[in-house]
Amino acid sequence: MYEAIVIGGGPAGLQAALTLGRMHRRTLLVDSGEYRNGTVEHAHNLLANDGVAPAELRARARTELVAYPTVEVRDAAVESVVAADGGFTIALADGEVVRAARVVLATGVRDELPPIPGLAAEWGRRVAQCPFCHGHEFAGRAVAVALDGEHAEMIRRMLAPLASEVVVIPPGSIERIVAEAEGLRIETRDGTARSVAGLFVAPTPSQRAPFAERLGCRMLPSGAVEVDLVGATSVPGVYAAGDMAHTAAAAGPMVSLAAAIAAGQMAAAGVVRDLTSATA
Repeated sequence: MYEAIVIGGGPAGLQAALTLGRMHRRTLLVDSGEYRNGTVEHAHNLLANDGVAPAELRARARTELVAYPTVEVRDAAVESVVAADGGFTIALADGEVVRAARVVLATGVRDELPPIPGLAAEWGRRVAQCPFCHGHEFAGRAVAVALDGEHAEMIRRMLAPLASEVVVIPPGSIERIVAEAEGLRIETRDGTARSVAGLFVAPTPSQRAPFAERLGCRMLPSGAVEVDLVGATSVPGVYAAGDMAHTAAAAGPMVSLAAAIAAGQMAAAGVVRDLTSATA
């Protein structure tokens, strides 16, 4: 029986496994190979790793985990997580069943993009969500914001010091997106077109995995799992980290690699404290 099973091999899950390993806790990290930033070519706004490919960051992290003999990593999907006999039973897609005293959910979210032809092909490249992660790469060039209302104005003002021009286009007016050599051509339903370096949109996120809800974890209006400051959910023994979870005091998760890493470390620290208290 593992002391902790971490489900999800993105930045939050990898950091949780590293922290647990450094505390010599018998840990299993299960990684399905699906990542929210799977289409992103370069990660940004991450100290000492600005511009590194997300896949390289994950590979480096896995290499570091090898130094900790109490941590095991498996490439597998999880079918179910069930509370049983004071711990948790986790069924893997290959039919194996494993048990743990504590669980860290780091399964992330899935983004539903606006239904605009050509948009998905550029997602994570020249179509982005976060000005902190992708704004600088469009510096000195024109960018577009396909959002409505106050959110559109906020993003426009955030991008104004970076771009030569920021144009706001209602999402419903866009006919299609066409990739060009130096950016994108945005064709609108009125027959006009505009070339820009990049486009910012707001996808609709949803939980990538159903485990939190099935376990009975309290959910927030944002669709995220409610956690406290150390990642504990409303279900004893279940922790959550990354952009799938946030505290009730926040309007939503901070969508960044640095925030996900911090959340993974806090969740692992919470697990260690929990396990320590249980054996006192």
